[in-house]
Amino acid sequence: MKNTAVAVPEEQHFILSGLAPGPIQLRLAFVLVSALIGGFVLITFGPLASVRLQKIDSFVPVYATAMFACDSITAILLYAQFSILRSRAVLVIASGYLFTALILIPWVMVFPGFFVSTGGLMGGPQSTSWLWFTQHAGFSLFVLAYALIKDADSGTRTWHGTVRSAIVRSVAFAVTLVVVATLIVVAGADYLPHVVLTSLRLSPLWIYFGIPVGLTSVLALCVLWVRRRSSLDLWLMVVMFIYTLEISLSYYPLPERHSLAWYTVRVFAIVASSLVLVVLLYEIEALYARLVGAMLAQRREREARRMTGDTVAAAIAHEIKQPLTAMVTSANAGFRFLDRSTPNFDKAKEAFKRVVADGRRAGAMVDGIRANFKNDDQGRSLLDVNELIRHALALEYGDLRKHGILVQAEPDSGLPEVQGNRVQLQQVLLNLITNAIDAMAARDQPRVLLVKTAPHGGDEVVISVADTGPGIGAQDAERIFNPLFTTKSDGMGMGLSICRAIVEAHHGRLWVTQNAPRGALFQFTLRSSNPTSAAAW
Repeated sequence: MKNTAVAVPEEQHFILSGLAPGPIQLRLAFVLVSALIGGFVLITFGPLASVRLQKIDSFVPVYATAMFACDSITAILLYAQFSILRSRAVLVIASGYLFTALILIPWVMVFPGFFVSTGGLMGGPQSTSWLWFTQHAGFSLFVLAYALIKDADSGTRTWHGTVRSAIVRSVAFAVTLVVVATLIVVAGADYLPHVVLTSLRLSPLWIYFGIPVGLTSVLALCVLWVRRRSSLDLWLMVVMFIYTLEISLSYYPLPERHSLAWYTVRVFAIVASSLVLVVLLYEIEALYARLVGAMLAQRREREARRMTGDTVAAAIAHEIKQPLTAMVTSANAGFRFLDRSTPNFDKAKEAFKRVVADGRRAGAMVDGIRANFKNDDQGRSLLDVNELIRHALALEYGDLRKHGILVQAEPDSGLPEVQGNRVQLQQVLLNLITNAIDAMAARDQPRVLLVKTAPHGGDEVVISVADTGPGIGAQDAERIFNPLFTTKSDGMGMGLSICRAIVEAHHGRLWVTQNAPRGALFQFTLRSSNPTSAAAW
C-alpha cells in the first residue's frame, strides 16, 4: 500500500490551528485542569458544597455579556484564520463559537429575572434550561465535527470556493440553528419534558438529558485526544473538559440559585469561553512580534548591504587615490621633460615608466580589495617583512623628503618569513606610513617616522609604525578603525578599516597606542612561517 504524506501549508506552521503546542502550553493546560479538578472536588464533596452566597443582581448580566463578547471575538479571529488557511475545520469551529454567542441572546430573554422581576420576556425556566442544553450540546457537536474534518485528505479539508461565500454561509447556518432552536424551545416549551420544577429546583428528568449532553462533550474530548496535533486542539480539549465539569456541577450538588455551586458553574463557563480567545490573542501578539523582528532584520540587512556598497566604493576610491596621484605627477613630469627646448628623453622615459608601474599597482590594489572582501586566501606566499617595509618606504620617498621627515628604521635581521599577500600587506604599510606623514605634515616640531620589526609571542612578527604627530585621542582609539570614521578634514575613513580587515584576514591583529613622548604608534602582527634569516635593509 502506498503511503501519501499529507502536505501542510507553510503558513500553518505559524498559526494556532497548525502550530504544535510547546512545553509551556502543555504545562499551563495541566495546571489549569488540575486547578479546575480541585475546585470541582471542593464544591462537590468538600465543605464548600453547602455554602450559600448573597444574591448579586448584576452577576447574570455581566456573565452573559462576557460570554457573548468572548465567543463573538473568538469566532471573528477564527474566521480571520480561515481566510488565510481556507481550512474547513477552522470554519466549522468558528461557526461553533458564533452559535454559542448568538444563542445567548434568546437565553437572556427567557432567563427569569433578567429583564423583569418575575419570569422572562418569553418562555420561562423550562426554556432557559433547554437553551442551555442546546448551547452545550451544539458546541460539543461543532468541536466533534472539527476534530473529524481537520485530518481529512487535502481535497476535503480545504475550502475551494471564495472566502466571503464560505463565511456568509457559516453565519447564515449559525443564525438558522439559533432561530430554529429558539422557536422549538420557546413555542414548544409545554410539549418538551419538564427538566425543571421551578426556577430554583431541577426535575428528576434533568439527569436523563444532562447526561447525554455531558457524554457529547466527553466524546468530543476523546476524539480530540486521539487526533490532537495543534495548540487549538489542546485548548479545545480543555474547553470540553470544563464543559463536562460544568454539566456535572449543574446537577450535583443540586445548585440552588446564587449558591456557590451555581456561581461556580457560570465562572467555569466564562473560563471555557475565554480560553481559546486568550490563546488567539497571545498568538496574534507573538506573530506581530515576529513580523516586527523580521522587518527590523530586513531593514538591518538592507542597511548592511548599503553600507557594504558604500564601504567598497570608499575603499576603492581611498586606495586608488594614491597611485592615481602618483601617475598624474609622473606624467606631468614626463611632459615637462619633453617640453624643454632640448627634450630629456631619458628622464621622460623614467617618468612614464613610473606611470606604468603606478597603474599596475592600482590594478593590484583593486584585486587586493576584492580579495579582502571575499576573504580570499589565494595569492599568498612567503614574504620577507623587512623587504616589504623597505619597498613601502621607497614608494613614499618623495612625500617623506617633501615634508622633511626623518626616517628611523630598526629592522630585526633574524625575523622569519610570513605567509601573506604581498600587495595587501604592502597596502597596509603604505596606509600607515601615509597617515603618519599627514599627521606630521602640519606640525613644526621634529618630524620622525620610526618603523621597526621584532618577534612577538614566539610564532608571530610585529611591525610598528610610530610618528611624532598630534596622536590619537583616547575617545578615538577604537573608533578610528570603524568604516567611514575619520579625523581628517579630507579623509574618507576607510584606510584603517581596510588595514584592520587585511591584517585580521592574515590571522593577525592591528591596534594603536600613544607614542612617547608624542604621536601615535600603530602596531600589527603577522603569523610567522618557518624561521629564515631576513635580509637587512
